[in-house]
Amino acid sequence: MARNEEKAQSMLNRFITMKEEKKKPKERRPYLASECRDLAEADKWRQQIMREIGRKVAEIQNEGLGEHRLRDMNDEINKLIREKTHWERRIVELGGPNYTRHSAKMTDLDGNIVDVPNPGGRGPGYRYFGAAKKLPGVKELFEKPPELRKRRTRYDIYKRIDASYYGYRDDEDGILEKLEGPAEEKMRVAAVADWMEMEEIKKEARRAVKSGEVAGVGLVSKI
Repeated sequence: MARNEEKAQSMLNRFITMKEEKKKPKERRPYLASECRDLAEADKWRQQIMREIGRKVAEIQNEGLGEHRLRDMNDEINKLIREKTHWERRIVELGGPNYTRHSAKMTDLDGNIVDVPNPGGRGPGYRYFGAAKKLPGVKELFEKPPELRKRRTRYDIYKRIDASYYGYRDDEDGILEKLEGPAEEKMRVAAVADWMEMEEIKKEARRAVKSGEVAGVGLVSKI
């Protein structure tokens, strides 16, 4: 029984040894992108850097890592981004595609793209990721400054005044005509009624004057 176990263990050891011999030694990424002469190799190293950036960006989302760890990890991500840029430049030199055209932009806490050419004095192009954006001294870089209400000048006021402001175009939309029609008819009826009433008063006054004149002439003749 023990002999069979030793035999099986020996076979397993030989299998593991053969597997290790067939396994290729792990390649190390060149320190300088200029040392790479093959386009496929350069693209492979760029993909490797992209995976490392993706893992670190996912990890830096955790706010519980602490301020120091977040700052160190953010530095590591920026270092990888600079290295990725070198490889992308090398890929273009070797006749490959230009990946920098579709590079990611920096965003604020709301996801809006912001233009911070030198945030925090860390050098041009330095970026903050995940929870690092909320660190003391960093969060202020992404906060929108309060909008200052500019006092309008007389020129600003008058340049927005046109014919519509004075009511010259009120008849063009047809709304005013619909509203004025019934009101105009009502005012016309009222005006006609007032005119007829005044005419009746005038007629009564004329009749009163004429009757007074006749009565006065008859009185003089009798005397």
